[in-house]
This record gives sequence, structure tokens and C-alpha cells, in this order.
Amino acid sequence: MYALTSKSSTTVAVQRRSTRSCHKVQGKSLLVPAKKCLPAQLRSTSLAIKPRDQKRAAIKTHAVAADMEDDELELLEKVLKLAKERKTAAASTPATSASGYDGPSFNIQTFNAISSVGLKRFPGGKYCVSGDLEDLPGEPMSIMLRSHKLQEEEVAPTVRCIARCGAGTNNIPVARMTELGIPVFNTPGANANAVKELVVCGMLLASRGIVEGAAHVKQNIYPEEEYDYAKSSARIEKDKKMFVGQEISGRTLGVIGLGHIGSRVVNAALALGMNVIGYDPVLSLEAAWRLPGDRMTRANSLEELMSKSDYISLHVPYIKDATHHLINAEMLSICKPNLHILNFARGEIVDGAALKQFYDSGKLTGKYISDFADVDLMKENRQIVLPHLGASTGEAEENSAAMAADTIQAFLETGTIRNSVNFPAVDLAPLPKAQMARLCIVNNNAPGVLGQITTFLGNKSINISQQLNVSRGNIAYTVIDMDKRPQNPGELQDELVSACEGIISSRFIGDPFDDEFGQPGTFFKVTWNQ
Repeated sequence: MYALTSKSSTTVAVQRRSTRSCHKVQGKSLLVPAKKCLPAQLRSTSLAIKPRDQKRAAIKTHAVAADMEDDELELLEKVLKLAKERKTAAASTPATSASGYDGPSFNIQTFNAISSVGLKRFPGGKYCVSGDLEDLPGEPMSIMLRSHKLQEEEVAPTVRCIARCGAGTNNIPVARMTELGIPVFNTPGANANAVKELVVCGMLLASRGIVEGAAHVKQNIYPEEEYDYAKSSARIEKDKKMFVGQEISGRTLGVIGLGHIGSRVVNAALALGMNVIGYDPVLSLEAAWRLPGDRMTRANSLEELMSKSDYISLHVPYIKDATHHLINAEMLSICKPNLHILNFARGEIVDGAALKQFYDSGKLTGKYISDFADVDLMKENRQIVLPHLGASTGEAEENSAAMAADTIQAFLETGTIRNSVNFPAVDLAPLPKAQMARLCIVNNNAPGVLGQITTFLGNKSINISQQLNVSRGNIAYTVIDMDKRPQNPGELQDELVSACEGIISSRFIGDPFDDEFGQPGTFFKVTWNQ
């Protein structure tokens, strides 16, 4: 680069400082030749410029500056282009795991911020996880999310499964995913302890005037006593009589829904000295084992539970035709007048309009503690609304993410289905021997389809070593283990679709990451995208 330093009004000394100029692009210094910085007539040790030529020199100087700006812009464009090329190359280069694997990866697309503890469950190199599609080395094979409201157009045809880090799946179009043959997983129980603790907190909020008392101190006592310490302290002691509550020990808690969360609430309430009555018409054997036996009373009907409870806690999923307004005017008419309702499940389970009517008539005086707003109760002082805090602990988020990651891995590597809200449960071990292949088929649950599949494979001289067919609603999941791998698996899948009605998707599984059948991204076909 060259610097012009004035020696007189008409003489300019041109000193050569360097043959290169330094440009900074995104924090990095780049050395580039500066041959075009000045015209040739200025490239000398010293130069005298006549007064009459000063104007002409100034014009040329402006032209030089313009040339320099064009060069810099061109340089920046080249640098950005190179940066994009490097990013693309890096993304397409498979990472090497600790085990030395450097083949293709299972690509997991995330929405929301997923706990890093859970994401670390995916083996490095074998799985690539990112919220940015551009950072994945290929199309996504699974989706992992929390509260993001998933749209159908966000689900690529290459997606094999979707996992929600949490219990509810209202933010996922489950019915449509079922039609597309995509299992949707959740993580039941991962946040159970966090929700249980919030329920215990809710019972105390309903019983002791804690929220009201704290608000009274902040909004009334302090400003009215002009923030005088002595006066405020005396007033706090005096006004405590305004918030007399009741103890929960010896009271009866009714728990509606005795799954992962409900069973924990039962045990917590018993530990606090409460009587517990539970109701769950679809109680599973697994859930029953978590209950404390004869220490808890099981109600034969919801009406029985409502009539005997001082508190009720709701732990059922929202199902439009089953649990919508489960707590309605009929149920409220048979409950105790001071019943407290705890709803950390779903807002639609409680009929807010009916509850408002009972409050206005004086038939109900207990509180409604929830983390869901209700349009009919927004001005009702007896409803205490919290932010949706049920699973908002670091531990719950870690547990949910870890469970979701394990569920995805089991499905992608072996075909196992667990914790699915739309597919039947299947627990599959890895293939027992090398050179075997597993064909996982998702098909419509219709008569004759399984027979068509086995007949087709028999005509292809394929020996079936193990066969499993399970269904849930309109969807069926067929798993066939073959003694030998077919020579042309892709052609076999295409012919299977032509020969058998109702096939939605098919996928071959081998020895994960060790052979062509086990390599991520191979031999997965869907019919709805053809």
C-alpha cells in the first residue's frame, strides 16, 4: 500500500510501505495484492504536482478510490463463496466416531432447544443432530421436538419417526402422521417427578392463602405503610388473620388417572398424611404395580371419587370425545362445596363455564389451581393460574430428551416401537446372526394384507425365520426376519408394493452401521411420495 505525505503545497512524497493491503473479513485478516491501489504515474519515490494539475489529480484519486471499493466488494464475494463451499464440504464429510465409524449417519432434525444431556445419547459420527437442515449431511430421518407446532410440510418423505420430549402430543398432527406411516413417540414419566412436586405445591397454594398473602404484603402493606420497616412488620403480623387456611394432613385427595404422574402423586400424598382415593378405568398392569396397594382406595366410578374428595388432581390425557369437560356441571353438583381442583394435565378437561356458574352461585368455594388459562375464569379470584411449569425443570428436560433419544435409536436400529401414541408397541432384539435381514412394513390394518405379504415373499423363495404382525386402530406393523439377504432389496420393495395392497412404507434393517442393510439412509421406501 502507498501513503501520500505532503512536503509542500505543491509537492507530495509517495512512500512505499507495503506491496500488500490487509482486509478484515468476518474477523480474519486477509493479505491481498494492492497493485491497483494507485495508477502507474504515482508509483514513484517522490513526485511534484503542478497547481494546475491538482484538480485533475483529485479526479483521478476519486477514480482510484472507486476502483478500490469494487476490488474489495469482489474480494468479499469470493471469500463468502469460499466460506459457503467449505461449510458444504464439512457437512458432507462424515464425522468419525470414537469407534472409528466414518460412514453415513442417521440425521436427526430438531425443533426447539433440546437438552444437551439428551442429545449426547446419540453416538457421535453415527448420528448427526441439528436444528438447521443445512447442517445435516443429508435429508432428515427423524424429528425431535418439544413444544414446536409441527406442520405436515415440515415432515420430509425421508422421516421415519417423530419424538416429542414430553408427554403431550397436541402440537403434532398425529392422525396425519399415522396415515403417512410415521410413528409418533412421547416420553411418559420423564417429567413425572417434576409435575408431582408442582401438584404438592398446588395443594398448599389452595390451602394456605400463600399467593394472596404475598400479594397483600407487596400491593397493600408496603405502600400503605410507606415502606417503613417497623410499621410494615407490625402490619404483617396483624394481617395474618386474613389468610387462615387448613392443613392437608388428614384430608382426602382424589387422583383421576393413575399413570406415571398420578401414581407418584398418590405416594406423595400418602407420605403427607392424606387419605387417597384413585380412579382410572383403563389402568394398565404396569401402572398398577406402581400403586401402594391397600394404602389407597380405588373408586368404582368418577362420581364416587368426586363425592368423597377434598381435593382432586387430574392426570388424564385430553381426548376430544372422552375427557373433554370431564369435570363438568354434573360432576360439580355432587362434590363437596369446598372442593379444591388441581389441573396440571390439560385445560379442556375442566368446563370453565360450569365452574364459573358454581362460583357465582356460591355452591363452590374451593380454589382451582392450574397452569392453563380459561376464558370464563380470567376475572375469577378463586382460580390461581401459573405459567405452564409442569415439566420446566432442568432434570425433567434432561430426562425427556434422553428418553426420546433412546426411543429414536431403538426404532432406527432395530425397528423397536415403544412409547408411541399412534403405533402398536413392539420390542425387537437386534438380528441374531450376520447375513440376515429384517424387513419392517407399515401397512393398512385390513384383512388379507399379511397373507399377501407372506405369499409374495414365499414366491420369491425367501425363507422367513421370524414373523411378527401387530396393529393399532387402522395401522399395522409387520416385521419379517429373513435367513438371507435378498440380492436386490430395492427391487423387492418395489415389487412388494405392486403385489400387496395397503403398503404405506417399508424399510430393511441389517447390522447397524456395519453393512449395507444397516447403513443409515438405505432401503427405505414410502408409497405416498411416489
